[in-house]
Amino acid sequence: MSNEHPVRGLYFDDFELGQEIVSPARTVTSTDIVNFACLSGDFNEVHTNFEYCKTTPFGEPIAHGPLVYAIMGGLQYASGINDGTLLGLLGIDNWRMIGPVKHGDTVRLVQTVVEKKETSKPDRGVISFQRQCVNQHGVAVQEMKATLMYKRRPAKAA
Repeated sequence: MSNEHPVRGLYFDDFELGQEIVSPARTVTSTDIVNFACLSGDFNEVHTNFEYCKTTPFGEPIAHGPLVYAIMGGLQYASGINDGTLLGLLGIDNWRMIGPVKHGDTVRLVQTVVEKKETSKPDRGVISFQRQCVNQHGVAVQEMKATLMYKRRPAKAA
């Protein structure tokens, strides 16, 4: 019995410049926000105090920016493109919070391949995505450029 499981992810070779990949959607809950506050220790009132938030432009607690980023990572995993082929995250550039994410918002990850680079090692390559976290209204709430390293497709045995 083999310990290997079938690869469902995309290899470096499978990505095309301009390719758009849309993840499944996920609804952000108050529990997510509270759990992230507990995990991170960030109990800023804009995330945890309903009465304080009534005095803000948001009117209610909003999700932490890094929570939304983490959800985007989960959505990328849920898309299947990394399963068995991702080697690592190399960087995040130009990460911007464009709008709030509140309890009940449903988000998805929309990403476009913007760069594809071979490396000096023949078994891997680097892919850069322009990522947007988009809410249920089709409005981007976060954006960034993410650069990741992927395995290359193995050569077929002769």
